[in-house]
Amino acid sequence: MERLDKILASQGVGTRSEVRRLIRTGCVTVDGVIVRAADDKLDPTAHHIAVNGKSVRYKKYLYIMMNKPDGVVSASNDSHVKTVIDILPDDLRRKGLFPVGRLDKDTTGLLVITDDGAFAHAVTSPGKKVFKTYRVTLDGALTAENIARLCEGITIDGNELCLPAQVGILNEEHFIYEMRICEGKYHQIKRMAQAVGRNVTALRRTAVGSLTLDPSLGAGEVRELTDQERLLPLSDG
Repeated sequence: MERLDKILASQGVGTRSEVRRLIRTGCVTVDGVIVRAADDKLDPTAHHIAVNGKSVRYKKYLYIMMNKPDGVVSASNDSHVKTVIDILPDDLRRKGLFPVGRLDKDTTGLLVITDDGAFAHAVTSPGKKVFKTYRVTLDGALTAENIARLCEGITIDGNELCLPAQVGILNEEHFIYEMRICEGKYHQIKRMAQAVGRNVTALRRTAVGSLTLDPSLGAGEVRELTDQERLLPLSDG
């Protein structure tokens, strides 16, 4: 049981003060009856709530898949540049959302956005060993020795050891590889490539665990995860 104003604010209807004004002016109904008391308590899963005649579909948490575009930062807010939260559509924007892990500003692809801290921890915690898969374009070919070093666990910047990666060749002619890592060190893929004498020219995340990027999503587009998809990231590794 929660206060009506708190329920509506949590669903992105407005701020607490805006929601109270809507309630006070008769814009909110519960099971078809106008309610004017913001502190009325109810179970949001057991009652039909509407604002100005539009149903409020209550969800305790949101889980959003984004095809992150280039030039946008993986952060909840930034006073200087556009964030992944800034480009969410209005119907999926509400207080408390944050990206699960991060992608560099110039990295594209799969990013999950949620307001469920436990879910985010389970996906990003190194101890869970949830692998992230990347399509990596380099400025030259990797040798068999390079690949072996990456797969054994390479040291970057002279003293920082990475856990073993998984490396596959996607297009040898155009220097495109698939790399899977279960860590999230700063600029990790780029630094791993530099450690074997190569530079990353394009980087795209295609999967987190068994959750793969929906190919129908264009750059910057989003959709909610299905219930089944919410379990997939924890099933890998």
